[in-house]
Amino acid sequence: MSTLKPIKSALISVFSKEKLDELVQLLGKHSVKIYSTGGTLEFIKNQGVEATAVETLTSYPSILGGRVKTLHPKVFGGILARRGNNSDMSQLGQYQIPEVDMVVVDLYPFEQTVASGATEDEIIEKIDIGGVSLIRAAAKNHADVLVVSDRAQYAQTIAMLQQNGCATTAEQRRQFAAQAFVNTAHYDTAIAAHFCGQQFNAAFVQQVSGHKALRYGENPHQQAAFYGNFEAMFEQLNGKEVSYNNLLDIDAATALIGEFADPAVAIIKHNNACGAAVRSTLLQAWIDALAGDPVSAFGGVIAVNRPIDVATAEQINLLFFEVLIAPDYASEAIELLRSKKNRIILKHHAAQLPEQIFRSVLNGVLVQQRDTHREQASDLRVVTNLQPAADQIDDMLFANIIVKHSKSNAIVLSKNCQLLGSGVGQTSRVDAVRQAVAKAQSFGFNLNGAVMASDAFFPFADGVAEAAKAGVNAVIQPGGSVRDQEVVDFCNQNNVAMVYTGIRHFRH
Repeated sequence: MSTLKPIKSALISVFSKEKLDELVQLLGKHSVKIYSTGGTLEFIKNQGVEATAVETLTSYPSILGGRVKTLHPKVFGGILARRGNNSDMSQLGQYQIPEVDMVVVDLYPFEQTVASGATEDEIIEKIDIGGVSLIRAAAKNHADVLVVSDRAQYAQTIAMLQQNGCATTAEQRRQFAAQAFVNTAHYDTAIAAHFCGQQFNAAFVQQVSGHKALRYGENPHQQAAFYGNFEAMFEQLNGKEVSYNNLLDIDAATALIGEFADPAVAIIKHNNACGAAVRSTLLQAWIDALAGDPVSAFGGVIAVNRPIDVATAEQINLLFFEVLIAPDYASEAIELLRSKKNRIILKHHAAQLPEQIFRSVLNGVLVQQRDTHREQASDLRVVTNLQPAADQIDDMLFANIIVKHSKSNAIVLSKNCQLLGSGVGQTSRVDAVRQAVAKAQSFGFNLNGAVMASDAFFPFADGVAEAAKAGVNAVIQPGGSVRDQEVVDFCNQNNVAMVYTGIRHFRH
């Protein structure tokens, strides 16, 4: 544990006195010099603990109806002074400013006041100024100062000070500072949301900068906005304004195409791949990706992971599409592709994506880690008597990437690293298999020797049976069902190879 820093002085100024008594008693027991204001000062003295009015320190009374109490150099100087900085400490002595080692401040109940149906004037008066400033100052100087910014932290603070003898470690002060910034960020966001009303520029803030109003949301009657720095990831070379639905498909397309090292093409429709292929050349990858489902590809979003040459551009130009994404374009290629003014053509820049992803539900937001796991051949565990061939393993890994980026329940069929058919968003896994088989057969694909990938385990053998009946003879799946052995037994009886990954890739 790092060196303990004793607390010799504290500033306490809170709106709610609930649960404050035990903390005050502890500080008094350790002879901590306490500075306080108004009702908090009276509360502390009623606990039999000595405290000094901030007005005595500043030589100024509380003014403007209490709007200005602590906003003074003798308060903030004692909080912000860097103890290891000779100049700072010299100025404290010169201006007779006492050090403040601990700040205990909560914030006016702004959200509760709004929820109560208060008048606008009453709401305005609950916008805290001094409290936020004190918290931020103490959090900024957490190298020397402990900040307690919420009464919910009192119990933790008391336990910590009891254990440490009214002292703190650098790690503890940093932890409390982090929570302080979370609290002030939440507070400011609540205020901004109140002032913005139904506007889409303050509803949710989480490490996102930039705001772009969109024409509408998923449907024309829905308002929408995009928070983020689109220009950091893409340079738009042509086309109309990017829409809400475009952004969803662009996100899905770039996530999928980023999984492939060799020349690859992915065609996205409603967040799912309707065509995908990996080949030695981009042109051949385009031809085979489009062949996977040329009907669904109409009006889709295309993503490639190589600069687009003229020959490939000539073929892509034959299709009506919404968005084209590539790392670069040959000059003649971009000139050709710009022939239709509404086509959105994007040059994709490499960008670091956040580790967390968000999704709104009910009256809140779900947060989870981004699914960045990518299976390798060494991760596969063969569970059947029949061993998959090397080309089947390549196909299974390819199909597993596609299914990872498909809506659950999801099944993908592939052969020669080409998407032949998929079943997505189904309520049962066997229905997803039937959809994938029917899709592939409708475009004339022979499924003999094809492989199948599933985003989660097979609860019964029926899904594998449907695929085997169509000609599939190798399956990749996570495993983990109570009936795994039943599924493996079917494979052994019908000459189907199966591997487990041990990793599920649900995408709801």
